[in-house]
This record gives sequence, structure tokens and C-alpha cells, in this order.
Amino acid sequence: MPPPIKALTFDTFGTVVDWRTSINDDFRAFGRRKRLGNIDWRALIDEWKTCYRPAMEAVNDGRWPWTTIDQIYRRKLDEILPLYGLGDLCEDDRVFLNRAWHRLKPWPDAVAGLKRLKKRYIISPLSNGDVVCLVNMAKFAGLPWDLILCAELFKRYKPAPEVYLGAIAYLGLRPQEVMMVAAHNYDLRHARSHGMRTAFVARPTEYGPGQRDNLRAEEDWDVIANDFGELAAALGA
Repeated sequence: MPPPIKALTFDTFGTVVDWRTSINDDFRAFGRRKRLGNIDWRALIDEWKTCYRPAMEAVNDGRWPWTTIDQIYRRKLDEILPLYGLGDLCEDDRVFLNRAWHRLKPWPDAVAGLKRLKKRYIISPLSNGDVVCLVNMAKFAGLPWDLILCAELFKRYKPAPEVYLGAIAYLGLRPQEVMMVAAHNYDLRHARSHGMRTAFVARPTEYGPGQRDNLRAEEDWDVIANDFGELAAALGA
């Protein structure tokens, strides 16, 4: 019989917050304020996002020194702005746009579900985001974390083992006492390989109407839910 779960760690971008809709709304409002005309913000955002996985892999395999997600996104932003007629944006505007990742809105079920789970469990992000990003996001979105755990603490990115094992160590718990919650099957596979319990929460519109991956649970995770309300109910919260 496995020990009872004492803590839940959450993938954050896509699982807790709706990054794509949030940034699109944010950038469109910015464009209106600046009277920038007809910019294809969706295309810019989708191209911007392509830097995420390759850059983290470059850090993990030693081709890049430790580089935060904020730094990764800023490098890519500067590269693509001229492609969309935005090469003349000033430094303040570039900083503002890059920090859109700090201003993400939660999925409609996220905050209420987290508050239910917090009454029974320790809850924390376990994200590839930076500490300051996750703190700012929590303030902006009302995410009631007990603590912040993220890749920056370990100078490695998920799915590197150091991130999962480091989070377990920070919590002072056994692996089976910690449940990883994610909308991404790969994240749960790696968490389970280190002894963690797993919960899949479906976010089939994270990448918009063209999403092809993570539309459903691909394995028999400990919990499979459609939202955080279902997750809380399954865990007795």
C-alpha cells in the first residue's frame, strides 16, 4: 500500500495558466495602445514559443551555460520582432513584452481547484519558469502556492532528474508522497520514473485549435481529470 500523498507539484505553463490566450490578449492591447496597426500577434507568439524546448535542451546538455527562461525568451523576441515590423520597439517596450509571461491568466477552474487542494495538501509549482516569474504570476493570477519550486533552483530544466528529485528533497518527503500534476504526458512519465505519483489534467486547447499532442492521457496515471475541480474531488479535497 503506497503512503498517502502529502504534496502536489504542478507544471504551470499550460496546466495552471492559459499562456497562449493570455499573451495574445496582452499583445493585442499593447498594439492598440501603441497604434501599431495590423500585426499578426498569434503568429508572432507561436514563433516565439518555438525557442522554449531547444534552448532548454541546450542548457541541459551543456551547449549553453545556465540561462533563465526570461533570458531565453528575450533572445528569441529580439530575433523575431523585425520579422513582424517591430524592429524599432524601444527597450522598455521589449521588456514589457517579454514579461508577458509574468502576467498570465489562470484557466477558469485553476484558482478554485488549487484553493480546495491547499486545504489538504502542500501545493507548489514545479515549473521551468524563473522564481521571479512564478512569484509575479502568482500575484497576478491569485495562485495560492505554499512555496515556489522551479528549475532555476537546480540550474537544470525538466525533464532532467535533478528537478524532480530536488523538489522531493526540498519538500522533505518520500517520492510516493508527492504527486506531479501536468497537462503534458512526457512530464508525468519522468516524474513517475522517479517514484512520484501522477495526475493528468487535460488542457486540449493550450496550443490553440491546431493542438495535436497531449489531447488525452496516454498512460494509466494515478488520476486523470478534466479540470482541477475533478482533481480535487478525486483526491478528497
